Amino acid sequence: MTLLNHHSSVCLQGLKTGLFALTLSLCACVASGESAYVRVNQVGYEAGALPARAYLMSTASEAGALFEVIDDAGNVAYRGKVGALSGNWSNSKKLTYQVYALDFNVPSGHSYSISVSGPVPASSPRFAVDRPEVLYPGLLVNSLFFFETQRDGPDFIRNELRTAPGHLKDKSAQTYLTPPLDDNDFINNVPPVPPLSPASSSKIDAAGGWWDAGDYEKYVQTVSYTAALMQIGVRDFPDQMGRSAQFYPPAPPNSVSYAGNSHGGPVSSDFSSEAKFGVDWLLKMWDDSTGTLAYQVDNSQDWNYYGEGDPSSASGNCGGTYNTPYCLITEYDIWTLPQAADKFQQPGDPQPCDPLTTFYICNRPVFVAPPSASKISPNLAGRLAADFSLCYQLNRKQDPGLAHRCLKEAEDVFARADTTYPDPAPSDGGGSCPTCLLTIAPFDGYPESVWEDDMELGATELYFALRSAAEEQDVPPGLPQVDASFYLRQAAQFAKNYVVNIYEPGFTDTLNLYDVSGLAHFELYRAMQLAGDPGGLALSKSAIRSQLLRQVDDAIAQADSDPWGFGVQWSAGDTTSHGAGLSVMASEAYVLTNSPRYNQYSQRWLANIMGANSWGSSFIVGDGSTFPNCIQHQVANLVGALNGTSGGTPILWGAATEGPASSATSGVVGDMILCPANGVDTFKKFNGNSGTFNRSQAAVFQDNVQSYSTTEPGIDLTSTSFLMWSWRLAKHPQF
Repeated sequence: MTLLNHHSSVCLQGLKTGLFALTLSLCACVASGESAYVRVNQVGYEAGALPARAYLMSTASEAGALFEVIDDAGNVAYRGKVGALSGNWSNSKKLTYQVYALDFNVPSGHSYSISVSGPVPASSPRFAVDRPEVLYPGLLVNSLFFFETQRDGPDFIRNELRTAPGHLKDKSAQTYLTPPLDDNDFINNVPPVPPLSPASSSKIDAAGGWWDAGDYEKYVQTVSYTAALMQIGVRDFPDQMGRSAQFYPPAPPNSVSYAGNSHGGPVSSDFSSEAKFGVDWLLKMWDDSTGTLAYQVDNSQDWNYYGEGDPSSASGNCGGTYNTPYCLITEYDIWTLPQAADKFQQPGDPQPCDPLTTFYICNRPVFVAPPSASKISPNLAGRLAADFSLCYQLNRKQDPGLAHRCLKEAEDVFARADTTYPDPAPSDGGGSCPTCLLTIAPFDGYPESVWEDDMELGATELYFALRSAAEEQDVPPGLPQVDASFYLRQAAQFAKNYVVNIYEPGFTDTLNLYDVSGLAHFELYRAMQLAGDPGGLALSKSAIRSQLLRQVDDAIAQADSDPWGFGVQWSAGDTTSHGAGLSVMASEAYVLTNSPRYNQYSQRWLANIMGANSWGSSFIVGDGSTFPNCIQHQVANLVGALNGTSGGTPILWGAATEGPASSATSGVVGDMILCPANGVDTFKKFNGNSGTFNRSQAAVFQDNVQSYSTTEPGIDLTSTSFLMWSWRLAKHPQF
């Protein structure tokens, strides 16, 4: 890992002149061992009227220090004084950094570095100052590379990380009931009940879709969220994410490597085909004719009795006490490439796909919602309704058959939403939770509890779809509802419920998988504007505008208390996704108000996850000059370079990792390539929290393949980043 440049002050030794020698030595050595670092937005700053902001962090006071911004020719483009202290960042009770803002304005079209001269000098890595059209198109290409690499099934895209399709047996997959889980999340089917109980004798086509993260699980929970954001991006930003996207954009300035220069990498940032790929899989998972939702492909949880749970099987590697011939393993027990799964054989087994050990590795189970339920968990129903409504909007002209199917199924799944859940719904720390929202098995893998935001988004996209269908005289026959205003009323009511049940009691979040209100409110505002701000709705256009601005202002208030100006707690988790989501929300607020304040925060929150942070690292692979090398991702670990910041390729360009969290994790799976090889944690000295050290609030970032809590990428984590780049490029939606 290449860390940012820093300089430590040097202890000057006094001349040996009698009694003065010791005194001079002691005085000059006060600064010995002090350190300072300059943190910048490594993907570059947008040129314009707003000053750019970098940060100086130092273990000594830098009050009154001077800094220079120097171009590549060595010319000083800007001189200034270090700004006021913005706060302290405490690594421990013994180590605290003082953080200062470095604000500057320099000409566009160049790369620069910052040099601080003061009690403890420091310098920055190179960064560009340029137009968004120069800074961001290549970063969108990187994002698309990530999703193309995450493709499962026969329609994979060959690139430098992918050479073969994975999990082809998903084409004919057996469906199972959701298994009962004990408090440790072990599957608790007690013999003679089989390890998993089939839901029916029929099989489904579950091929395709994106892997959720660094493993090969596939969840409607995350694909529905990702597909919604991606389709909105294609619709709203056709010049950035649609068919008008620039071909062969150059590499981002100062980038170490670039997906667009790799063999098989994207030639543009057109996400149209990728968005359709996601929706196609969701249409397979939702059976509209029976109202059955298959919500998960593959199992990650160990078994009691049949595996290494409690009690463990006495057979084979399980080594327990319960007498059974089984010793079943799961997705989390192996580390391999996706193409190995269909004929997987572990050492010592008599055959591949052994029915007693690796059967469910080869024959991946598909879990379905309870077959007796006529209703669908509202978080999933709302997002699926949004997905299918957007499918209609994007495909009405080029594929009317698909579009009509999507609109019909959008209405059907929305009507089946179980809105009897409280909001927030119950949550659970482990085991089965029949009163929780349906997410994945186990629920605590994605413990979503807020749902009226999803229903607001689904109703709003249904309004857009049905309104456009009516205007084009393209309303499909047999729709349960043909009045677009019905869905506008529904959306407004869910938005009001969200305000009362979630925002006012303090349960709200910024835009991410667990709370889409930061997107749904903006969509609803536009729908109300299109409808002419009709009366009789639960919330007016001005009210939903004010609500979105309140949520952004809350993040600004949090930013004002943070030395780095970040709008959420660094230790809250999913930091990268939250930062990009904040940037999107601030861009929305800027469109609504034309206030430069929101435009400024959109840029600063982008910068926070691109290197303007304590660790001096971008948290998106390949973006910036320092980024995670050792991500917890099987393909990237086994095929990719593990020294990306030194120029090694291929890497999983565009993958947004978890970023800083409350803790780092550890644990090794067989065949995992250890990274870093020496196990050194180069970022440890930058962990900490704002203000006085508080271990319970401290944020940790560790670039280690074992630490899924900080380095695992995910499709949901990456989704807010492509919207962030598109907003910064386009400034406002075209839709």
